[in-house]
Amino acid sequence: MRLLQIAILLSLLPVVPAFGWGQPHHAITRGALEVLPAWQKSLLGDEFTRLSDNYCLIPDNVYTDKENAKFAKMESQPNEVYLKILHLPTQQPEYLEVLRYFMDKAVTALREGKIGDAARYMGTICHTLEDYGSPSHTVPGDNMFTLFQQFMPPTAAMKDQLMHGPIENGDFNVSIAGYKPTLLGTTVNEASWRLMHRLHEGILNARTTTVPIIQALYAEDKEAVVKHQLRAATVDAQVVADALFTILCLGAQKFGDADQHALKAVQIGALIPLEAASLYYPQSEFFSSPHWGHPRSGVILAGGNKAMPLKLRLETGDKEFANGISAGMGKPLTFLLPKGVYARFTVLAGLHPELGAKGRVEFSIAGDGKPLASIILNGTDPAKLIDCDITSVSQLQLKLTSRGLDPKSNYAIWAEPTLMKK
Repeated sequence: MRLLQIAILLSLLPVVPAFGWGQPHHAITRGALEVLPAWQKSLLGDEFTRLSDNYCLIPDNVYTDKENAKFAKMESQPNEVYLKILHLPTQQPEYLEVLRYFMDKAVTALREGKIGDAARYMGTICHTLEDYGSPSHTVPGDNMFTLFQQFMPPTAAMKDQLMHGPIENGDFNVSIAGYKPTLLGTTVNEASWRLMHRLHEGILNARTTTVPIIQALYAEDKEAVVKHQLRAATVDAQVVADALFTILCLGAQKFGDADQHALKAVQIGALIPLEAASLYYPQSEFFSSPHWGHPRSGVILAGGNKAMPLKLRLETGDKEFANGISAGMGKPLTFLLPKGVYARFTVLAGLHPELGAKGRVEFSIAGDGKPLASIILNGTDPAKLIDCDITSVSQLQLKLTSRGLDPKSNYAIWAEPTLMKK
C-alpha cells in the first residue's frame, strides 16, 4: 500500500524541465526585436517591451505563471502543462507542426486585433527557437551532458556539476544591428516550413560552439565562454528576427514586392532531408556505391574522401554547380514540403563527366510514395532536366538505383533541385 501511495505521489510531480539559455533569452529576444521595422514596433505597442522582458520565458514558467501558461499549450496535447518539444528538438514532422501551430495562433490573434495574445504566442515561438539553438541543447538525447563528459572528462572543479546550466547561462547583450529580417512566407504553411529550415542553421551553428564553451569552462576562461555563447546567440537572434518579422507581416497582410519575388522558388540542395535524423546521417543511412558514405551538399567526393565541385555534362559542354546533392545508390532522400505552396519541382539529373563516365544510374522521383518521374542515364549522356507536378505533395523523395555493371562509377548528381510556385 505504501509503495502504491509513493507511486501516486511521484506521478503527480511535474516533469523535470529542460531549460535552455535561461536569462540570455531576454537578450536574444531583445536583439531580434530591435531590428524590426518601425511599423512593426508600432504595431506591437506596449507589448514590444513585454515580449523580451516576460513573454519569451512563458514556456519555462508554466508552473509559476499560470495565467500565461495557456500560450505554451497545444490543443493536440491538452493534458500536458510542460511541453518538452518547446525546448528540445525531436524530428522534423513533429517540430514543424509546433512551429506551424504557434505561428498560426499568433497570426490569427493579430488579425483579430488581440495584440497581447499575439505577443504571448510570439514569446513562445521565440523561446522555442532560442532553446533549439542553445549550445546546451545540441547533443541529441544528452542535454545534461552526462554521456558527453565520458568523452571530455571534466576538471576537478567541474566534475560534480551538471554542465547544462554553465554552458548556456551568462550575462551578455546581443546585438544584430544592421541585420535585415527575411520574410519567410506569405502563408503560415510556407513560413513555418521555411522557418524550420532556418532553424536548422541555428542548431548547426550552436553545435560548433558547444565544445569550445566546455573547454573554456574547464579552463575557467569566462571571456572565452561568453565569446562562444555569443556566436550561438547572435545567429539565434537572427532566426528569431526572421520569425517575428514574418509573423507581423502575415498578421498585417503586408508584404514587399521584392520579398514576395524572392519566395517564388527555393533550391533544396542545402536543405536537410528526413533521413538525416537529428540533422546528421546515422550509419544506417550510409550507402556503399559509388563509395562508402552519405549524401553531400555542394560537392562530390572522389573515392569518398576528395571533395570536388559538382559537375555535369550538358549539351553545351561541362558545367559546375554550386547548388546540388551528390548521393549514393539505394538510399532515398526525403524532403518535407509545405502542402499547397509549391506547384513544380525541377532538377538536372546526371553523372559526373569524369568520375561517373562508366556509370549507369536510374534517377527516380516520388511524391507521397507515388512515382512522379524516372530516367536512366549513362555516364556519357548529357544531364537531363526533370520537371514534376508537386501541387498536392507533402513528401518529395529522390532515389538513385544502379543500372550498370560498374557500381563504383555511379557518381550521380542532383543539380539545382528547385521548388517553384505557380
